Amino acid sequence: MKETNSYKNTQHTTETSLTQSVQSKSHPAKRVDIVSLRMVKETSLLYKNRSIKSPEDGFHLFKQLIGELDREYFVVMCLDVKNQPTHINVCHVGSLTSSIVHPREVMKTAILSNSCSILVAHNHPSGNTSPSPEDIEVTKRLVEAGELIGIELLDHLIIGEDDFVSLKEKGYM
Repeated sequence: MKETNSYKNTQHTTETSLTQSVQSKSHPAKRVDIVSLRMVKETSLLYKNRSIKSPEDGFHLFKQLIGELDREYFVVMCLDVKNQPTHINVCHVGSLTSSIVHPREVMKTAILSNSCSILVAHNHPSGNTSPSPEDIEVTKRLVEAGELIGIELLDHLIIGEDDFVSLKEKGYM
């Protein structure tokens, strides 16, 4: 019985077809960049509790970073399997009243950090911690994205001057 390698035959045929197709249409070849991704540490915070056990724990850590800013900052905290923060990333800086956040930007840091779960927060410079319809919608989208890729969104906190709201505790997730 003669053994043939259909993959090699298919590969050769495909390569020949592609070469002829490109040459016949006189399109220049497309250069594809080869890249590497890495995270760069900008600074660090000391967190004495070591792990996040409640929304209050998350609030105290986020408050150090985004407590008294003049515009909305949307921040992602990446957590390991023991709910210990590993990385914090400012995902988006908005205006005085809004911040447009896309799930891919939020999950990018979580994926690069090999996170088990994430906790997100944003500040309301007005001090009013009531969630807007947009806050609720982005939370739902982040829950769905997290389920799809296997990184759980533990909570979304809205931080005011001296208080916060947990969207999980309010039943929005």
